[in-house]
Amino acid sequence: MNRRELLRLAGAGAMAITGRSALSAPAKKTPVTDRPNIIFIMADDLGYGHLGCYGQKKILTPHVDRLAGEGMRFTDFYAGYTVCAPSRSVLMTGMHHGHTPVRSNSGSSSLLPDETTLAQVLQKSGYSTGGFGKWGLGIENTPGHPNRKGFDEFYGFYHQVHAHFYYPYWIWHNNKKMLLLGNSGGKRGQYVEDVLHDKAVEFIKASAKKDKPFFCYIPSIVPHVELAVPEESAKPYRGKFPKKTIDDPRTGYLGSDDAYAIYAGMISRLDQHVGEIMALLKELRIDDNTLVIFTGDNGPQGGPWDPLDEFFNGSGPLRGTKGSLYEGGIRVPFIARWPGKIKPKTVSDHIGGFHDMMATFADLAGAKAPKNDGISIVATLLGKGDQAPHEYLFWGGGRRSTGIRMGKWKAVRSGTKPWKLFDLSKDIGESRDVASENAGVVKRIEKIAAEAYTKPRKQTGGSRVRISDYVQGDRIKTKNAR
Repeated sequence: MNRRELLRLAGAGAMAITGRSALSAPAKKTPVTDRPNIIFIMADDLGYGHLGCYGQKKILTPHVDRLAGEGMRFTDFYAGYTVCAPSRSVLMTGMHHGHTPVRSNSGSSSLLPDETTLAQVLQKSGYSTGGFGKWGLGIENTPGHPNRKGFDEFYGFYHQVHAHFYYPYWIWHNNKKMLLLGNSGGKRGQYVEDVLHDKAVEFIKASAKKDKPFFCYIPSIVPHVELAVPEESAKPYRGKFPKKTIDDPRTGYLGSDDAYAIYAGMISRLDQHVGEIMALLKELRIDDNTLVIFTGDNGPQGGPWDPLDEFFNGSGPLRGTKGSLYEGGIRVPFIARWPGKIKPKTVSDHIGGFHDMMATFADLAGAKAPKNDGISIVATLLGKGDQAPHEYLFWGGGRRSTGIRMGKWKAVRSGTKPWKLFDLSKDIGESRDVASENAGVVKRIEKIAAEAYTKPRKQTGGSRVRISDYVQGDRIKTKNAR
């Protein structure tokens, strides 16, 4: 089936803890009769408010909204951290940010040989494993390379700065460079998000023919950094929004005077890809045995991109953006769909996070996960059994700012300054600091902060890599580029 046919079909369908907490009741293992295929789609810098099903009014996301309508939408789910590489490390290792190995966003960090990923757990359990997008946990010739961490196949970007560009002249396919001839010599003929989507589709088709389940990890680069999308996706928004130019100091992108239309088009294009995947699952007759999860890696971009967040209300009702430990930087959309297993039109306020995926996927696969900080959420997904709660969720620590979610309470501390405390049940926007009125809660928060953080291990890997080796020829200087 070609892309046009897929588009037609899609349109027609249009508390992380150091161990188990003594305060958490032990959960009864939820029986799973079938080992599902797992597709995990993670947008890059997609805010809590960027989707229609989370309140977005200006950007059309019918396919993701349909995913939520046919499955479960979480209201209180959290990314691993406020920026991409550490957030991905939490996802892959099942350890919260105070324990996970990759805690910096330099691009030079790597998972180490003895650190197990959820892909390795699934691979060992008999799953075919493929990744398509931005990795960020180890470049070539490091122990964190995705082929060394459980992926049979990986297409995309290993260094995150490489992933800032939508028309690169090459990407990785396992250990080899895959040239994008349509972009050679500065041409802009192959939108890389489309290339990666097509590779994911090929993997799903090939895996469906095998007599074993598959794990398809799609860490999309949309809508991060360079504002660029094929005209067919931007066109529906042109003339509907005010003209706005947003320059990008990191990529050298001089911007378009129609930034709002391009940005909306980027998110809609990702939404269209989700629709194509959903149509494909039906065509392959594997829809009923495939768990599809859609989420984002952290909050929306701020700084030079603040006008985008303000215009589209990307953080929704939350305070802060990417890089912040307020809710807008870490609370993310999280949607799960599994026909016949997850009840449609369900909304869950279960408090969970990326570190729960290791335990959850191991539970579904009948596999054993290494000891970590996560808790399986299978009981919540299936609506059966007892769901163990987290005592708390944790981000930061050490010399970094620290954030803690404990039930209705959210605490944030900048460096060694006093704690700010918010009651999220009354103040989701974290506008009123109630620390002075709740000394006992702050004391408990202090204890958690002391026990939840361990010093990170020494990193090895790509510290000597020159960024220019990745982005030479990709920097854009053309005004009004699309």
